[in-house]
Amino acid sequence: MSDTEAQPVRISSEPVQLQALEPMLEKVRAAVGDVPALLAIAKEIGLTAPKPGEGNTAKLWELLASVAAVDVAAGRVLEPHLDAVAILAQADDAQAAVPATPEGAWGVFAAEGPGLKLEAKRDHAGSYVLNGSKPWCSLASQLDGAVITAYTGDNSRAAFAVHLKDAGVSCETPEWTSRGLREIPSGTVHFDQVPATPVGDEGWYFKRPGFAWGGMGVAACWLGGAVAVARDFRTALAKAADNGREPDQIALASLGEADRIITSVTGYLAQAAERIDAGFTTDSPGAWSEALRVRGTVAAAVERVQTVVSQNLGPGPLAFNGTYGKRMADLSLYIRQHHAMRDDAQLGALTLKGDAGW
Repeated sequence: MSDTEAQPVRISSEPVQLQALEPMLEKVRAAVGDVPALLAIAKEIGLTAPKPGEGNTAKLWELLASVAAVDVAAGRVLEPHLDAVAILAQADDAQAAVPATPEGAWGVFAAEGPGLKLEAKRDHAGSYVLNGSKPWCSLASQLDGAVITAYTGDNSRAAFAVHLKDAGVSCETPEWTSRGLREIPSGTVHFDQVPATPVGDEGWYFKRPGFAWGGMGVAACWLGGAVAVARDFRTALAKAADNGREPDQIALASLGEADRIITSVTGYLAQAAERIDAGFTTDSPGAWSEALRVRGTVAAAVERVQTVVSQNLGPGPLAFNGTYGKRMADLSLYIRQHHAMRDDAQLGALTLKGDAGW
């Protein structure tokens, strides 16, 4: 089940265009499980990767999906770095005092958790410093910097660029018991008078053109994992046929369903990418609905592909095929970033107000 691991994922590019990704994907495959090596690759990719909304959004998503198809955890390493690069570039365009291109490997920490609060206040010199704690900070101890949301004086949230090697930053090592994303534990980070640079004006982070796009980039990674699972299934059926055991009607129907799901989802992402490149921003009517539709559609597709494939292949590869088992565990945990019915409820509320095209 490993002979297609470095095959790119197509959303809208011609196959010959995707061939340019293959050398990089081979580097990713050689670095699977080696987080420092994957971060080095992410830094290299970040120098030339397309940014959303600049005309090549589909190519960005193909890149993310292709890396995740090699290894879901590798996609989980790459996506936040590229997101941070895009955010800082947008802030630079907005004339914010942040580096247009960050040095080192960066992340984006915007999650909140009960009992934890990160606050940004001005010190005696008028500069911002961070105090408090932030949960779900993936790879914080191995990153150079991050775009982090924190509460300001009026209890609203703003984004700040922070160097994570500062002496006031301490990273907890979480008790990560999951089999999924084992090399990417997400722990709590504590900040004690840590200097921070505002990223855009108050509230800019949530109103910026690319805020809705970032969640779609994560969905592209989910899609890449599902494509890899479907490829595992196809490879398993082909090998069984070569050994004299032709797939039955159930197996063929399941493979056909996986093909139908992936084809429809990639087509939807291609359409969404075109709209983004045409100027469909967070402030555009229907932008939030579209982001929720994309994430929800991809999440449902991923879970259905996982179910269909695991039902057909049974426990054998989960128990004895390390690559397949890791992929399924990584993807099952990663997809839980989707808020499921809560996001559908938000979408339903927007639909009730008339924010729909049907």
